[in-house]
Amino acid sequence: MTRGGWSALMFVWAASAAAQAAQSGVAMAPNNDLPNPYRTVEGWAQFGRPWGSTSAVEIDRDGHSVWVAERCGANNCAESSFPAVFKFDSEGKLVTSFGAGMFIAPHGIYVDRDDNVWIADCACTSGRGRSASDSAPPTKGHQIFKFSSSGKLLLTLGRAGGGRGDAYFFQPNDVLVAPNGDIFVAEGHSSAPGSVARVLKFSKDGTLITTWGGFGHGPDDLDQPHALAMDSRGRLFVGDRGNNRIKIFDQNGKLLDTWYQFSRPSGIYIDAHDSIYVADSESGSVAKDRTAWKRGIRIGSARDGTVTGFIPDPNESATTTSAAGR
Repeated sequence: MTRGGWSALMFVWAASAAAQAAQSGVAMAPNNDLPNPYRTVEGWAQFGRPWGSTSAVEIDRDGHSVWVAERCGANNCAESSFPAVFKFDSEGKLVTSFGAGMFIAPHGIYVDRDDNVWIADCACTSGRGRSASDSAPPTKGHQIFKFSSSGKLLLTLGRAGGGRGDAYFFQPNDVLVAPNGDIFVAEGHSSAPGSVARVLKFSKDGTLITTWGGFGHGPDDLDQPHALAMDSRGRLFVGDRGNNRIKIFDQNGKLLDTWYQFSRPSGIYIDAHDSIYVADSESGSVAKDRTAWKRGIRIGSARDGTVTGFIPDPNESATTTSAAGR
C-alpha cells in the first residue's frame, strides 16, 4: 500500500474510533465543577410524618404547586393504608392527598395540560413480583393511572400484576402525555440479561399505537429507560439509565440524538424555556464503576445539550440510590 493509502486508512480508522468513543460515552469528561445556581431549603414540605422513598416529583400547571408520589413512609406501599399522592402549595403546605391502597411502588408522575395527574406504579421495590418469572405475581402494581386533580380515577393502563409483551406492563418507570394527548410509557427497571426495556406509545383513549426499543448496550438499545421528558419541539427524551445516556426520539420512535454529558439519568425535567434538569442518583454508589462522575442534578439546555450548572448530592458517601432519584 502506498504512503498516501496508509494515511487515508489511518484517517478513516481514527475517525471511526472517535465516533465509537463518542457513541459509547467513554471519552466524555465528567462535569462535576459547574456552579450551583440554587440553595437548599430544608423542611419545606409540611408533611406530618417521615418521608418514604420519593422518586416522583412534578410541578403543577400553575407553575408553583408541587405534586409528589411517595412510597408510604418506606420503599413501597404494598401493605400500607397511607395515601401516596400529595399536592403542596408554593409554601410547602399540604393541599390534597389521595391514592391510599392503590399502589405498590409509585415511581413516575406527570401532570398533563388538563391538570390530570398520571402515576406509574413500577412495583419494583417491594420484593414481590420483581421478576417476570415469579410463580405468584402480585395482584396489583405494574400499571399506569390517570387521576383528576381531586383524586378521581379516570383511566388505568395495563393489567394489574403486570405482564410482558402484549400483556403490558412489567415495571413501568415513567409516563408522559404529549400535547395531542398521546401517552408514552417507559418500561423496564432491571439490567439483568433479557430484561424488558422499551417505550410504548398509546392514543389518548389508551389504545396501543406502537412500541420501540429492546434490552442491550448497543447504539439502538435501552437498559432501564428510567425517565421521560419532552421539549418544546416535541422531541421525546428518554433517560437510558443503565447505558449512562439520554436518547432523543421523535414521537414515532426515530432516534434523533444521544447525549452522555448529563451523566447517568434517573430523572429528567424540561421546562417551558427548554431548560433541562437531569438527576443522577447512582454514579459511584449503585454504579460503582462511575466514581469519576458525581451524583446530583445537572442543568443545561435541551436545545443544544450544553451543561451549565450542577446541584451536588449532599451525601457524598452514599452506597445506594441517593438524593436526586426519580
